Amino acid sequence: MKVLLYTEAERLLKNSGVGRAIQHQQQALAYAGVEWTPDQNAQVDVAHFNTVGPGVQIPLAKCRRRGVPIVYSTHTTREDFRNSVTMSNVLAPIVGWRVTSLYGSADQLIAPTEYALGVVREHGVTTPASVISNGVDTKRFHYDPHAAQEFLSRYSLSKPLVLSVGLPFKRKGVLDFCKVAEALPEFNFVWLGARMMRALPREVRRVLTSPPSNVLFPGYVPDELIVGAYSACDVFFFPTYEENEGIVVLEALSTERPIVIRDIPVYKGWMVDGTNCRKGRDNQDFVQLIRGLVADGQTAQHLGIHGRITAEERDLHAVGQQLHELYRGLLEPELVTKEAAGPHR
Repeated sequence: MKVLLYTEAERLLKNSGVGRAIQHQQQALAYAGVEWTPDQNAQVDVAHFNTVGPGVQIPLAKCRRRGVPIVYSTHTTREDFRNSVTMSNVLAPIVGWRVTSLYGSADQLIAPTEYALGVVREHGVTTPASVISNGVDTKRFHYDPHAAQEFLSRYSLSKPLVLSVGLPFKRKGVLDFCKVAEALPEFNFVWLGARMMRALPREVRRVLTSPPSNVLFPGYVPDELIVGAYSACDVFFFPTYEENEGIVVLEALSTERPIVIRDIPVYKGWMVDGTNCRKGRDNQDFVQLIRGLVADGQTAQHLGIHGRITAEERDLHAVGQQLHELYRGLLEPELVTKEAAGPHR
């Protein structure tokens, strides 16, 4: 079996959630022993698309002419495009129409969570679909005290440390992150992620250039520092308003960090308040939860242990096997149905 993993604007997307998800697919397929290629002209058995820009039109058309089954990962929705870059709310309806058309033309969809699949269904897309996590490399993302100390030293940080990771979009809660920091002046707050100043609305640019005194925006950091960043934090705080899954949440879980997140539908069923995270509804909740976790090491440790279990359930080895089975089902549906039914009695 050979799979096309087509990516457009690879450089632009490299540091985004979609870019990370594509990297995870590549790694997961390697673990599963599935050959993949980015070459749209290669002879492939299955074509797997992740992006929704104009660059997908030609490879999509080629695959349809050849009769190659098309799989689409539903990373992009109208909902999660809103409140991101400048003019995103104006463009969101167009993006919504675009993704609905592309997802509706596929043979199979992959959604990272039940919530993400539900969003796609709400827009009238009836394409057969499976839920497969974007996954996390649990071997790489593990608690590392030495890497933690290196990160703290590099940025001259002291603890307690509250961390967030991601592009600094309004949707991801960057403004709330700063408001919570103002209410906790005795803590250090760090948000890691490419700054993208030209693409961001004025109110976000303002907090990036003039943040509260206890907030640091270092921008994008090299991959070799990210495990140290997670390991160094006392609390991972991710106040996003809309997400399809949240790869950074999986990474924080994998490094056994106590996590504070917004209580939004995407986390229903797999992020459980008091078991592997704490959930808040507003900034007042977040202040109390963060302060409580820093003061209560036992609860923080409990969340971290159960968070690691959640991450291990979404390890890239498991994701690779799930992708392999999905592709095989498209190529050999009768065989897969027979195996699922078990031996005849």
